[in-house]
Amino acid sequence: MADMGSFQEAVTAWAAGGPGDLAREVAARLPVRAVVLLEGLSDAAAVSALAARRGRDLAAEGICVLPMGGAMSVGRFARLLGPAGLGLRLTGLCDEAERRYYARAFGQSDAAQPGFFVCAADLEDELIRALGATRMEELVRAEGDLRALRTFLRQPAQRGRAAQQQLRRFLGTKKGRKIHYGRVLVEALDPERVPAPLDGLLTSL
Repeated sequence: MADMGSFQEAVTAWAAGGPGDLAREVAARLPVRAVVLLEGLSDAAAVSALAARRGRDLAAEGICVLPMGGAMSVGRFARLLGPAGLGLRLTGLCDEAERRYYARAFGQSDAAQPGFFVCAADLEDELIRALGATRMEELVRAEGDLRALRTFLRQPAQRGRAAQQQLRRFLGTKKGRKIHYGRVLVEALDPERVPAPLDGLLTSL
């Protein structure tokens, strides 16, 4: 039986140059009504965690949360999934530095109401600012990473950097850490402190 994971796999294969028949078939069978285009897996973990906190099952609502493996792929995915392709509603979340890729892709997709949400630096930066450095250190300790953080902070390159910058860089120093903390940080947020881009994205769906 098809599920949203099957659709994600079919679309990813299609975007890589494969045929689109399976993606069309699965999209119709589920059915899929909207796709959230995200840069990577850590963003997907955060979006899914916030949806769960709000009692929502995005897959059951026909919404596919799709990490693309990089913002530069957004044009290809928008062409395949938007009005010129499967005719699905598109939205997304990106870093400020990648805004231009999303703006170009959403414009080229001819979407009736193109809209995506932009993080000031990136989503990790938004989440760290919302939580604060003290709470972040508590979470790092709870996840068993405090020793690794203290070792990282002793590096010469980290001297003179603000705590927020250090913590943001730390999350990217080990494979899988950003993905793991994407969920952890969202689950620790005060409901009134959800970063505006992330809150806007979920509210728009």
